[in-house]
Amino acid sequence: MKAGELMKLEGEIRIPSGCAVSAMISKEGRRVSGQKIIESMIPMHERSNGLGGGFAGYGIYPDFKDFYAFHIFFNDKYIIEECEKILKDRFEIVKSENIPIRKIPEITDVPYIKRYFLAPLASVLARLQIDEKEYVVRTVMDINTKIKGAYVFSSGKNMGTFKAVGYPEDVGRFYRLDEYEAYSWTAHGRYPTNTPGWWGGAHPFGLLDYTVVHNGEISSYDANRRYIEMFGYKCTLQTDTEVITYIADYLLRRKGLTLNETASVIAAPFWTTIQQKPQREAARLEFLRKAFPSLLITGPFSIILGFSGGLMALNDRLKLRSMVTAQKGDTVYIASEEAAIRRMEPEISDIYAPAGGEPVIVKVEEGKY
Repeated sequence: MKAGELMKLEGEIRIPSGCAVSAMISKEGRRVSGQKIIESMIPMHERSNGLGGGFAGYGIYPDFKDFYAFHIFFNDKYIIEECEKILKDRFEIVKSENIPIRKIPEITDVPYIKRYFLAPLASVLARLQIDEKEYVVRTVMDINTKIKGAYVFSSGKNMGTFKAVGYPEDVGRFYRLDEYEAYSWTAHGRYPTNTPGWWGGAHPFGLLDYTVVHNGEISSYDANRRYIEMFGYKCTLQTDTEVITYIADYLLRRKGLTLNETASVIAAPFWTTIQQKPQREAARLEFLRKAFPSLLITGPFSIILGFSGGLMALNDRLKLRSMVTAQKGDTVYIASEEAAIRRMEPEISDIYAPAGGEPVIVKVEEGKY
């Protein structure tokens, strides 16, 4: 086949195992440059097709750690004023600025990209009688569904998501992530198969401090979406990964489940597996399956969930997508391929492949972040 014919086929070939995920976290809360996580994506370049890449970093805004950091895409500068009116009505805007970027030829059609450090107005919170996290979630949903051309893609404290249409290593250079330091990083290289490649559809997806990078396809998307939208979430971003983020927020923040329990909902063990468990454990697993049947995620997937102070990695229960972990010193590494981990830490030795449905949960030591 000639080179020209290969170029013609690019983007038309379905690669079921496509997409790349990567993560690293220091259990002692040491902050490291984003350059390391960028480099982890280079050996997995062929798992992407240039239609989406992104990163999330935790601990990157120590000077503004008490404020919600909104990262927002705007298609048009005139939309900025409309969005800022909503923000001023609901928050004190402590600081607003354009997110610094490095113009490179690989990243094109760049929207306006701004960030705001926000404090919820106590008077409005008191009137609505809701906690501030729910207040922030409602604001994100309002902006993303009611203002055409504006999209809040990051909304947590002392963390941020950075994403674009492009290969992840180019996206990292574009956002100058080598100038940021974080105790935890996640990364994604996208190979969309059923949904469009656009800036909002790139991973990570974020809501509050929860971020998700995902490799795979959610065949249960419609059932998951219909259920989660009953609780005020709006899935409007044209990719199935969005619903995983909202499921995580719903189960962890609103329902108060643990990370292990959340994993047992979205990658629930088979009934035959539950029956083989000790009685008390089996009863709990049975309860979770019956309480949240519509939040079982089916289809092949590997997920890395980021949150303040930790990470959780999870495969589907049949392990239809690759994912490996490793640790050296206080740092834990997670990636689709061993090569990505060795790019971050060449002298690694204890590579481990989690079983299907087995959560790998890593947390920073208390008080270290």
